[in-house]
Amino acid sequence: MALRSGFVCILGRPNAGKSTLLNALAGEKLAIVSPKPQTTRNRLLGILNLPKIKGRPAAQVVLIDTPGVHKADTALGRQMMREVREALRGCDLIFLIADASEKTNPGERFVLQLLEAAGTPAFLLLNKIDRIDKQDLLPLIEHYRQQHAFREIMPISALKKQGLDALLNATVAGLREGPRYFPEDQVTDQPLRFMVAEAIREQVLLATKEEVPHATSVLIEQFEEGKKLTRIAAVIYCERDGQKAILVGRGGQMLKKIGTAARLEIETLVHKRVFLALFVKVKARWRDSDSFVEGLDWRLQLEQMAGPPRE
Repeated sequence: MALRSGFVCILGRPNAGKSTLLNALAGEKLAIVSPKPQTTRNRLLGILNLPKIKGRPAAQVVLIDTPGVHKADTALGRQMMREVREALRGCDLIFLIADASEKTNPGERFVLQLLEAAGTPAFLLLNKIDRIDKQDLLPLIEHYRQQHAFREIMPISALKKQGLDALLNATVAGLREGPRYFPEDQVTDQPLRFMVAEAIREQVLLATKEEVPHATSVLIEQFEEGKKLTRIAAVIYCERDGQKAILVGRGGQMLKKIGTAARLEIETLVHKRVFLALFVKVKARWRDSDSFVEGLDWRLQLEQMAGPPRE
């Protein structure tokens, strides 16, 4: 049987479990996860190289994790929704993931409109089934069956890794024969600098509450890899002095807590000791600044680091 391949976009509302699913299918942590809505801000690729097994051909499945679908009212929100629409463009299959433990709400109509506009075959993944009574599942399936002609409707638990083998089998069956788009040993398209920035932002999300997590972003200012030690300097941006005070904490304790947890996470990424210096700066209303938000795009950062093209 020839290799099958294709791009699969993971679509859904905030906190539906998109990044948890990506990490579970990839078998390693590619995307940061937190209980806060809109944790994911960029589209991320997770590359699954699946071996041939009985009844299933070998396959390369390129998963595209996306920000949660929402009504954008800031430059950051608009950029996140551009990331969603870009991911939908040209994909071969869509996973629409819905939180089975939450009541359906008007926001789902917005997601379904994006799905219908894409015109791409779609699986509905009813996630977090470990949190609901089984008797509630059939009515929920029937509700969604009336909303869209899904190719498959599959109950799963990304966190508990329930139903994922069946999902992979159905995914491969739904893809066409095609080329390998990435080398077999590549698991993501993310550069290490971006993953480091995200590891720091994840600890900010986990350590703070209320408005602070959503008002922060992280930029790497120094990244020097030595033989035994990697030196990193990063800036955590926030929007107000009060937020900065929370991030720094009394006597710098909060920043130390964030830095220690982030350093341990980063050391698992770079596989060596890390010296991490964190700074907090105020950038008023950065979420409404198109130029600042664009500067957070790691793809643009790579272009800038490479410099202008040679003639």
